[in-house]
Amino acid sequence: MSFSSNIKEEISRLNTFKDKNAIKYELIGYLITNNTNIIKNKIKYSTENEYNINRLNKLLKTLFIEYDIKMQGNLYVISFKKDYLDEFTNIIEIYNNFVLKDTPEMIKEQNIKALVRGSFLGSGFVNNPNGKYHLEIIFNNKENATIIKNILEMFDIYFKELNRKSGYSLYMKEGEEISKILAFIGASSSVLKFEEIRVMKETRNNINRMVNCETANLNKTVSAAVKQIEAIKLLKKENKFKELNDSLKEIAELRLENPDSSLIELGKKLKQPVGKSGVNYRLNKIMEIADELKKK
Repeated sequence: MSFSSNIKEEISRLNTFKDKNAIKYELIGYLITNNTNIIKNKIKYSTENEYNINRLNKLLKTLFIEYDIKMQGNLYVISFKKDYLDEFTNIIEIYNNFVLKDTPEMIKEQNIKALVRGSFLGSGFVNNPNGKYHLEIIFNNKENATIIKNILEMFDIYFKELNRKSGYSLYMKEGEEISKILAFIGASSSVLKFEEIRVMKETRNNINRMVNCETANLNKTVSAAVKQIEAIKLLKKENKFKELNDSLKEIAELRLENPDSSLIELGKKLKQPVGKSGVNYRLNKIMEIADELKKK
């Protein structure tokens, strides 16, 4: 089962059926997604996910709305008469591209959570967090997506918008934001799993960055050492080594004896130890002399 399906399974099992007003808002969430259509006098919701359909089934039963469920290919299709919604004015208004009758400030927090939960169940998905972070909910139009986006910003949860062929979507790609929205809609176990994967993933990425950095530094050190040794060998071959002063001779011999040592390590092995910059200066001086010799 996918990570997204696991989340929907968890949410579908939430026992939130005591507050009928919240149930209506969750139903609204379903109805404003791109998986819902009004055909003549019927509202139809289609999905491949059994948890989506099971939850919607419970919502309709609790509200005493008669409905039927059919299979069309691999899709569950649940349909009911639009007439049943006459008493739920907000549902009709939202579905027909009007704003909520209540202003966001007047909507109770549990109703907002129910609304977003219904939207996520209706047409939301989350990528496996082992890959790229991505959560998206697709709505039937821009107006409905904007309502959800604006309301959630009151709770410091921020989505980006995208116009798709299949509808208008809200999406986020930040791990921390995804955890916040999952917690907001009641998927607490999924949040823990998501965070566990996220911590392991980020730790692994940090280790990889450190290893890559150390490897790059090692390659740089080895490459520089090879050039330094070549310069020293050239001076010896051309009988120019004896013309170097004692400090250059000493560092040159140490480099030949310790081809893998860093500049700091070489500096500590000198009779009179010097720092990295001192060693670097001496070796660069040797390479300059060798370069001049090559030009002759």
